[in-house]
Amino acid sequence: MLHIPLRLSPLAIALWLASSPSQAVELDPQVITANPLGNSQLAAPSTVLEGDDLLQQQHGSLGETLNKQPGISSTWFGPGASRPVIRGLDGDRIRILRNGVGALDASSLSYDHAVPLDPVNVDRVEIVRGPAALLYGGNAIGGVINTFDNRIPDSPIDGIHGAGELRYGGADTTRSSAGKLEAGDGTFALHLDANSRQFNDLRIPGYARSSKVRDADEPGSRHRLENSDGRQDGGAIGGSYNWEHGYAGLSYSRYDSNYGSVAESGVRLDMKQDHYAFASEIRDLDGPFSSVKLDAGYTDYEHREIEDGEVGTTFKNKGYEARIEARHQPLGPLEGVIGAQVSRNEFSALGEEAFVPQTDTDSLALFMLEQWQATERLNLSLGARIEHTRVDPDAKGNENFVDADSASSFNAFSLSSGAVYQLDPIWSLAANLGYTERAPTFYELYANGAHVATGAFELGDASLNKEKAISSDLALRFDNGTHKGSVGVFYSHFNNYIGLIGTGNLREGEDGDIPEYRYEGVRARFYGIEAQDRWKLVENRYGSFALELSGDYTRAKNLDSGEPLPRIAPLRLNSALVWELDRWQARVEVEHAAAQHRKPENETSTDGYTTLGASVGYRFDIGQSQWLAFVRGENLTDQTVRYASSILRDIAPAPGRSVEVGLRTTF
Repeated sequence: MLHIPLRLSPLAIALWLASSPSQAVELDPQVITANPLGNSQLAAPSTVLEGDDLLQQQHGSLGETLNKQPGISSTWFGPGASRPVIRGLDGDRIRILRNGVGALDASSLSYDHAVPLDPVNVDRVEIVRGPAALLYGGNAIGGVINTFDNRIPDSPIDGIHGAGELRYGGADTTRSSAGKLEAGDGTFALHLDANSRQFNDLRIPGYARSSKVRDADEPGSRHRLENSDGRQDGGAIGGSYNWEHGYAGLSYSRYDSNYGSVAESGVRLDMKQDHYAFASEIRDLDGPFSSVKLDAGYTDYEHREIEDGEVGTTFKNKGYEARIEARHQPLGPLEGVIGAQVSRNEFSALGEEAFVPQTDTDSLALFMLEQWQATERLNLSLGARIEHTRVDPDAKGNENFVDADSASSFNAFSLSSGAVYQLDPIWSLAANLGYTERAPTFYELYANGAHVATGAFELGDASLNKEKAISSDLALRFDNGTHKGSVGVFYSHFNNYIGLIGTGNLREGEDGDIPEYRYEGVRARFYGIEAQDRWKLVENRYGSFALELSGDYTRAKNLDSGEPLPRIAPLRLNSALVWELDRWQARVEVEHAAAQHRKPENETSTDGYTTLGASVGYRFDIGQSQWLAFVRGENLTDQTVRYASSILRDIAPAPGRSVEVGLRTTF
């Protein structure tokens, strides 16, 4: 990985790297997410994707882009919708942020609802695994994924710079284009970007339906995943004013997509999101605080579910989130920040398939984080957060929600401690221990109706209490110049884990009886291991060779019933051989996932698989512009891949053999 100076824009960095590859120094990039004090090493397990690393993994959805990272799996609902899962936790236990602030959507409510973000616009992705609720709230009880796009430039820009990209191919015959332009005079900075993506129905090996659910008389589609085509369009404009001790800026972005639901033939989702953001930071202050940072965003989101040309259900979510962090002057050996966060979202679902009522959710939180450099080798941190949440439903005359007649309020408290100990110049030890509380969401409290995308009748429970977890992480990290990586274990014990549990009852549905599920609080346990290593093999006149290795394994159990929890990814192992020579670069990778037979009684198992991928790229210059042409092949042996973490594992397999070509430029 390459060290990125924090005060340079990502576009300027890309230009610098492309023009001076021989001068690149391999150092750790500094993690920003959950690290307001700017520590060189974060106690929590974290991953940064940017530059070539991000390019190699980039797909049309955030879930698929991050799917090969240790501890990260995908909810996979076809190429139109895929959300990340961290260590078996998904939905409202994972916070997805843009430049540090949440953007409202409906992706946590249902697996068929996409995250309204195209990774092609992202310059950098940071993943914090494990509880990050201290800074970002109870909905980060499982982790945080933060994307950065420089739409509000936080550092000066001189002159005019730009970037563009074209892609074609893949198992869904993607046609995508994207471009960005940044200009400035050292004080004022302007950012513009736009992107467009179209994709066809997904090519798959064999039948869409697995042998476990396939009807011999009506086997369904073969070699193609029906109703999986779609499009995504977006763009943004932003600007900022920079001065010696800070910056302030605004941005507006638009996302527009239309894609098919692979669970419902003839059903399409038409999605739109408008997002307005403000960001500012003032540094080098006198008085009790040395710097103050403010981030705020307002989002207006809507998507319509259309069947046979008629709008069936319309989902809307609008609201705002704002947070302020103030770094105080050192108090003896202590350095730290205090902050506040406020948010409101107004959610409504109108139509025949609405299974949740209109709900307003307000929250207000205060947090603090302190750090003590106890010795030259030992760094300690301690933080706390208190958060008040009010969930106010309105049945609007819908008889399904007559019991949702009063608001629910929750006071959640979180406490976290961390330590990083440098054993010697090569080895270091990082540990975390945290207690986290999460207020139940509106759908966990008030759902009452058939949820077609999951094929279940979902029932909330307005009497649910807070979800509570004690979590710990322990990781051994190493870097001797030849090997660089880590091995870590994690453990979480949930008291009142809010799960969607089958009751054994059947409810009447449009196409026959469907199983009934209820949101219930149970005791649960999650634990596992994650490991990764980059091994520099050799460097000679034939180029430099490196081997990248990673793996993860998660176990999750309902301690009340004794059953495994659903949708947990199995043991996964990844390996890649990387080669670079002058302007050439190439990669061959193998991914293996074991079979997953640990599942609740009412779910199906998944078979193991091994896939092969390869890519090659060539860099060249035309005038003052730098170019990269690349070819990427995935699942080259055309294996049938069904993700255990997907609710549609028996209906929608992952892509078959695919080859994609692309061209990227910066100037």
